[in-house]
Amino acid sequence: MRRYETIIIVKPGAGETEFSAVSDKVTGTVESFGGLIVRTDRWGLKKLAYPIKKEVQGDFLYVEYAGVPDGVKEMERLLRIDDRVLKFMTVKTQDVFTPDAPKAEEPEATPADTDEEASE
Repeated sequence: MRRYETIIIVKPGAGETEFSAVSDKVTGTVESFGGLIVRTDRWGLKKLAYPIKKEVQGDFLYVEYAGVPDGVKEMERLLRIDDRVLKFMTVKTQDVFTPDAPKAEEPEATPADTDEEASE
């Protein structure tokens, strides 16, 4: 299994029941392919940087999960045909998912890097 993050922008007028239906569809699809939901987070209603399908606001959903590529393809296919979804983006964060491993962060500065910055 691999680790993924998906951000989904739902139409703002969809309502609470429609938003939870989209969320349930995503989690159900991932789990039906043997995946594991690590975290879901509702970011709420935000102003978009540019209009998408004539909407200037969107309700954001963040989902972090582990799954197989076929499960991700099916989830994206379902999101693509759902009229409630304005846009989505999926990013692979790990090639091999280990449940207790921390997410890859930026590398820490080495002592040689800090010496170069101090001499400038």
